[in-house]
Amino acid sequence: MVAGSGAVAPGSPSFAHLFALSDVHGVFEHALFDVPRREHGYCVDDVARALIVVVREPDQTAELAALAETSLAFLEGAVDEQGFVHNRMDATGAWTDDAGLGDWWGRAIWALGVTAAYATTAEVRARALVAFHRAAQVRSPHVRAMAFAALGAAEALSRARDDLAARALVLDGVGGISHPRNDQWEWPEPRLTYANAVLPEVLLASATATDNPRQLARGLSLLRFLVSVETGHGHLSVTGAGGRGPAQHAPQFDQQPIEVAALADACARAFDVTGDPVWRDAVASAWGWFLGDNDAGTVMFDHESGAGFDGLEAAGRNENRGAESTLAALSTYQQARRLGVLELASV
Repeated sequence: MVAGSGAVAPGSPSFAHLFALSDVHGVFEHALFDVPRREHGYCVDDVARALIVVVREPDQTAELAALAETSLAFLEGAVDEQGFVHNRMDATGAWTDDAGLGDWWGRAIWALGVTAAYATTAEVRARALVAFHRAAQVRSPHVRAMAFAALGAAEALSRARDDLAARALVLDGVGGISHPRNDQWEWPEPRLTYANAVLPEVLLASATATDNPRQLARGLSLLRFLVSVETGHGHLSVTGAGGRGPAQHAPQFDQQPIEVAALADACARAFDVTGDPVWRDAVASAWGWFLGDNDAGTVMFDHESGAGFDGLEAAGRNENRGAESTLAALSTYQQARRLGVLELASV
């Protein structure tokens, strides 16, 4: 177990629950209420999310540094020599799957790119870059996996403009995003599915990294459409677990925290690029969703422990507090704090 109380500096979120979900191998994927379900082990998806959140936290502590080291070592071990990535590890530290190119491959590259760009020590940045380049040798056939990977590549490219592997991955990642087929449904897919905002965000990241104004305009247009579809009755009403098509306008359940966090990340990036306060307001709405300004009027974040709840239901919430939902809440908190809207979000 990563020891400690989870005490943080003023203004920082509590990481107590994230530490409780973690041990010497990584971050446990699931929890029963607030107790880690060790029998389900760990996955790269969540360890990668954890590494991103920890690396970008401005108020570093010894506990966060220890979790960053654990998470980076996990991802280094997950990437094989060909660039394929294992996803699942059991509680003993043994991989239980064949290495592949699913979403976890893309999330691993995303986290490695962020770490290569922003880790506080040169040694950690160098290690992350080595693993990043190993995974960047190959390509996934899945659009979202490629989008996740391209986000990491854009971060790496922002610190090393001559990194040809990162540049190639950025271009390949956005190349798979289709153009909308009609003016009534301005989305590149027939339905919204999950972590939808990663698609406009990677367009924005790529546009910035490659100085492409047309791609910037496309990313902003897609993001405006997504925010409009996922807003109702004055608050976020994000796509439910079953997805959303053009004719579906009523609130949907279960709503997943990952959808809100992805939207917060994309809108924060849009604000960084444009300075338009509408995107800052959208980040405030995302944080407001966690505070209870949502379709069920239910709080989805525990301030004391930093835990996020696993899903918004029509009559309340799923009381389990697994890694994905907790990291989604912490990530959204970080963006809201960075843009100064923690106090603006209200129920």
